[in-house]
Amino acid sequence: MGVTDFEFNLILGLLQRVPTHTELGMFAVMWSEHCGYKFSRPVLARFKKYKEAMDGDGLENAGIVPIGGGLGITMKVESHNHPSAVEPYQGAATGVGGILRDIFTMGARPIACLNSLRFGPIVDGEASPEVVQRNRYLFRRVVAGIGGYGNCVGVPTVGGEVFFHPRYSGNPLVNAMAVGILKLDEVTTAGAAGIGNPVIYLGSSTGKDGIHGATFASDTLGEDNEAKRPNVQIGDPFAEKLLIEATLEALKTGAVVAIQDMGAAGLTCSTIEMSSKGGVGMDVNLDLVPAREDGMTGYELMLSESQERMLAVAHLGREHEVIDVFKKWGIHAVVIGTVTNTGVVKITRNGIVEAEVNPKLLTDHCPTYRVESEIPDYYFDATEFEIASVKESDPVEALKKIVASPNIASKRWVFQQYDQEVQTQTAVLPGQGDAAVLALRGTQKAISLSIDGNGRQVYFDPYRSRQRTV
Repeated sequence: MGVTDFEFNLILGLLQRVPTHTELGMFAVMWSEHCGYKFSRPVLARFKKYKEAMDGDGLENAGIVPIGGGLGITMKVESHNHPSAVEPYQGAATGVGGILRDIFTMGARPIACLNSLRFGPIVDGEASPEVVQRNRYLFRRVVAGIGGYGNCVGVPTVGGEVFFHPRYSGNPLVNAMAVGILKLDEVTTAGAAGIGNPVIYLGSSTGKDGIHGATFASDTLGEDNEAKRPNVQIGDPFAEKLLIEATLEALKTGAVVAIQDMGAAGLTCSTIEMSSKGGVGMDVNLDLVPAREDGMTGYELMLSESQERMLAVAHLGREHEVIDVFKKWGIHAVVIGTVTNTGVVKITRNGIVEAEVNPKLLTDHCPTYRVESEIPDYYFDATEFEIASVKESDPVEALKKIVASPNIASKRWVFQQYDQEVQTQTAVLPGQGDAAVLALRGTQKAISLSIDGNGRQVYFDPYRSRQRTV
């Protein structure tokens, strides 16, 4: 589960009892780095705007930038590194699907996807043949996964970047970005509210894929990578397309109080975070959850990260409006619980209480750690670098070598696999400029989109590179 002895003792103190197996699993995923940011939060707190957001009330599934005329652009970037290292196609594909759900749960229509990718060397001679072959496989399958999901879901992939370096061998970075447009007065919250309001399960059935995906994503990859394939979710872009349309249509009814993606940690994440944000409790009956397999345990149902699923709270008496919309699109929509005034999330399975916890314990009491820092030798070596120490070389040969590098060469092989023009708003395509441009339908506005990072600068001087790139 990835829970240390210190963390287990902390859980004992918070609960004043021994947790059930399901409760411990819920703490494990919610306190993972992936969900709890227990190592990165102290670092992120050094960013002024991040700290203001954490201290304020504006925390939602994605950020919003107003563009005038009552409209806003919502965007988010999220990594799917470990899943892509173990199962590159599905790892990358579900990264795209997950980030899209963060956008349309805000009430925004997704209009663009971008990606930032890092791989180890793919050129013969730059690493051992086995390493080069593995890196090529990861590169090929990650790109295929992004295209396979994005092309089917009906959202254009309009920009990105690819970089190669030995430090990424066998462990690529796969960062998926999604962008949406919405009316600022129609932003949907993720905070559950309204005592007695029904809690509705929306989307695909729950299976056993992706169990403990959040803790897996927070762990260090090792020799048993192949054994961790069950931790990787399996995506269905066609189900996601239906989910987008059904969700946006249901939100227009006004019957939805709150909604959240069942992303990392699945039902645990959505029930706990929605209850915590709204300051309410929630009673959930897992017997009512649509399942792909008979006999799934409460633990499996709560921790599964099966894709294309959402959790919503509807106004009491209007739940049928939401259910009817989703059923029209051929999607599961089932009331599985109610909002309560207990301040406790209570989960039952076959009449047995699987979990009964204050959601604040899982969202607000995750321990944070400060890793002891030290300045590496390579940093000092870099500060002493003198350009005069570089030997002169033949300009023509040097130019040939530069343009032959995968880091400089055209990335046309990558972006030609992506549908760039679906939705017919892409005015400047990949390869035509330094950024994509989308002309927003129904407005006189356009937005320019790009995603970039400089791993070398961050590697040699994280603080100075942060100042340059943020």
